[in-house]
Amino acid sequence: MEVSEQRPEDLPLVLVMKPPPILTLFEEKLISTKFQLLKAWESTLPLNQFLITHAGSVRAVLCSAASPVTTDVLQLLPSLQLVVTASAGLNHVDLPGCRQRGIAVTNAGTVLVDDGADAAVGLLVDVLRKISAADRFVRQELWPASGDYPLGSKLGCRRVGIVGFGGIGSAVAKRLEAFGCTIAYNSRKKKPHVPYPFYPNVLQLAENSDVLIISCGLNAETRHMINREVLLALGKEGVLINIARGAIVDEKEMVQSLLAGEIAGAGLDVFEKEPDVPKELFALDNVVLSPHRAVFTPESFVGLCELVVGNLEAFFSNQPLLSPFLDE
Repeated sequence: MEVSEQRPEDLPLVLVMKPPPILTLFEEKLISTKFQLLKAWESTLPLNQFLITHAGSVRAVLCSAASPVTTDVLQLLPSLQLVVTASAGLNHVDLPGCRQRGIAVTNAGTVLVDDGADAAVGLLVDVLRKISAADRFVRQELWPASGDYPLGSKLGCRRVGIVGFGGIGSAVAKRLEAFGCTIAYNSRKKKPHVPYPFYPNVLQLAENSDVLIISCGLNAETRHMINREVLLALGKEGVLINIARGAIVDEKEMVQSLLAGEIAGAGLDVFEKEPDVPKELFALDNVVLSPHRAVFTPESFVGLCELVVGNLEAFFSNQPLLSPFLDE
C-alpha cells in the first residue's frame, strides 16, 4: 500500500511576512512541499493584526531585510522559537530580544563566503586596473580619437586592511595573499591562530593600509564606523571596498572624499539607502558600482535554499540546527 503525501495543513507551519528571493525562486520546487507557509503579505489584514491572529501557532519565521523581525514583531509572537534568514548579516533581526527569550537564529553560514570574497577581490582589481572605466572608453569609441587610456595600478604588494574577519574576511585574505598583498585586520577581538597583524580599531588599520575592505556586520557600533577621520587616514592613494552594508560607511563623507581626491577610489556593492545611490558617484571613473549582488550567484541561491530547508527540517525534527548564529 502506497503512503499518501502529507496534506498541506499537516505540514509544519512557517511564517513569512514578505517573500525573500529564495522563496520566489524555489518555493514550488523545495519549500512548499515540506512546509505550510503562512503568507502574511497575501492577507488583507494589517500585519500586526495578522500576527495577533496566528500568534499561538507560529513557532518558526523565515525573514529577510524586507521583513525584519523587530522588537514589536517578537512581542506579537509569544510561541516563536526559531528565526531563519538567508543572509549573512543579521541587522534585520532583534538579536537581543531573541537572546532574552531563548529564540534560536540561523543565517547563511558559510554558503556566501566564496562568492562574497570573489566579489570583493573583483571590485578591487576593477578599481585598481580601471577595467570598467576602460570598457566604457572603448565602447564609446574614444580610443581612436583620444589615444591610449591611462594606466591602472598594480595589485600585488598592496597593504590590505580587512574590517571584519569572519568567513568572508578570512577568504578575502587568502585570495589577496596569493596576489602578493600584505594583510592586516580589525575585528571585535583578536582571532587566535590568525597570522596577520591585528589592529584594535579601524583608524589604526586605515593608517597602515593602502586598501580597506569592509566585510563586517552592521550594528549600532559599526554604523558610520568608516567616517571622515578613517577616510583621511586611508589617504590619497587609498582604495575603499565595501561588500558588507552601506551604513557602515558614512556615505556623505565618502562621496566628498572621492570628489576632493582625498581617497583614490572605491568599489561599492552596498549603499546607505538602497536602491538609491548618490548621483555624484556616477561620473567618477575611479568608482565601481554594483547593485548589492556580491554574494549572490545561481549557485549561492541553491545553497541558501537547501540551508534554509535544512534548518527548518532540523528544528521541526528536534535536531541540531545547521547554521545557528552564535553571538560572541
